[in-house]
Amino acid sequence: MYGMVNRLARIMALTGGVMLMALVIMTCVSIAGRVTNGVLHADWVEAVAGGAARWLIDAGVGPVNGDFEILEAGVAFAIFSFLPICQLYGAHATVDVFTSFLSDRANRIIAAFWELVLTGAIILISWRLFEGFLDRYENGQTSWLLQFPMWWSYLASWIASAVAAAVGLYCAAARVGESLTGRRILPAGGTVE
Repeated sequence: MYGMVNRLARIMALTGGVMLMALVIMTCVSIAGRVTNGVLHADWVEAVAGGAARWLIDAGVGPVNGDFEILEAGVAFAIFSFLPICQLYGAHATVDVFTSFLSDRANRIIAAFWELVLTGAIILISWRLFEGFLDRYENGQTSWLLQFPMWWSYLASWIASAVAAAVGLYCAAARVGESLTGRRILPAGGTVE
């Protein structure tokens, strides 16, 4: 079972990484286009190379239209895509100042408790995303500039959060098993194999 969950978490992380890279490239292109467009509108550029500047502006040199809408939708998906791998490898931020002096058994019980809490939070978020998806789908809400249906981004984020919830349930069960048996089931916190 661990092998299947591990593969699923890695696929989601890679998908989120591809999305994040595409968003970074789009943002860089948009910023470069915005700066170039500003330069092309400068008086001195129009005086020196007015025809070329006008041609470039007419060709569409400028920011990516709706870049912030695309960024908003894509980053939400990427965040939920990274949750499963973080959950599986215990790579979330932790503060162990108060628990470093406790026994291994006490730390396993604490880890199981927080794994259950985090899984519950992810399930709650996933449920609310699904409700948001249904609401956006039914009312036909679209984005402001690009006019793409908002339910697209809600659906993508919900799918990623549902995978995160499934991985979270597996991890919660494994952490409870670790606290009861004293045997390590999941990788040590933060170590990706």
